[in-house]
Amino acid sequence: MIDEKCKVVEHTDIGAGYRYLVLEAPQMAAELVPGQFVHVKVPALEASALRRPFSVFDAEDGKVTVLYKTVGRGTAALNAVQAGDTVNVMGPLGHGFPLKCDGEALLVGGGYGVAPLHFLAKRFVAAAGLPRPKLFIGGRTAADLLALDHFQKLGIEIFTATNDGSAGVKGLVTDPLDDILANFRNRGTKFELFACGPDPMLKAVALRATGTGSKGWISMDRHMVCGVGACYACIQKTVRGNSRCCIEGPVFAAADLVW
Repeated sequence: MIDEKCKVVEHTDIGAGYRYLVLEAPQMAAELVPGQFVHVKVPALEASALRRPFSVFDAEDGKVTVLYKTVGRGTAALNAVQAGDTVNVMGPLGHGFPLKCDGEALLVGGGYGVAPLHFLAKRFVAAAGLPRPKLFIGGRTAADLLALDHFQKLGIEIFTATNDGSAGVKGLVTDPLDDILANFRNRGTKFELFACGPDPMLKAVALRATGTGSKGWISMDRHMVCGVGACYACIQKTVRGNSRCCIEGPVFAAADLVW
């Protein structure tokens, strides 16, 4: 684990409350695994608030990128950070996704849950001998379908769904996923599921993995206050008892989760 002051290279507003924050962090970038997270000390809140956890969208060329949404006091304060500023960042933290897949890799994300899936997709595309993954992205509206251009540059097939029908299939992201799973069952195609997003979606994806006897890897979003397993605020029930998302997770095997 590294605790370093990182220069802000870029901070971009992409609309609907979402932003990319690019940090110069060569040591961290070299060690990060998709699915792990970083803990950011938000400037102007150091004396009154704990760090904020963020999934990693990308890590390459000595830079770490996070994709986040403004949802509270901490992220609202983070909005004020500008290129050239420095922020204190701790990481890599947590247990990430496996970087091997037995069969087709199906990535399922909701909202800014696509962040670690982009990092994972890049690793799968770059790895020799692995099939190009398929991506399923869901959101409330078209504005919540994030980073599509980044995934398109990777040349992977993308399936979208929105609750209001403003883009892709009208409904849940599991709707286009179910179509592919039915096709895979008919053809006897092996697959693994990798998911990050809101809890109802994660539960639905995990049950599809366990219900078909396939492997599933689920990134759980809990309130990771300390980030190092000391506070026990990010507990997730598993078949082995209570597990800490910041240490044993945030990525768990679908078969290990208790809903």
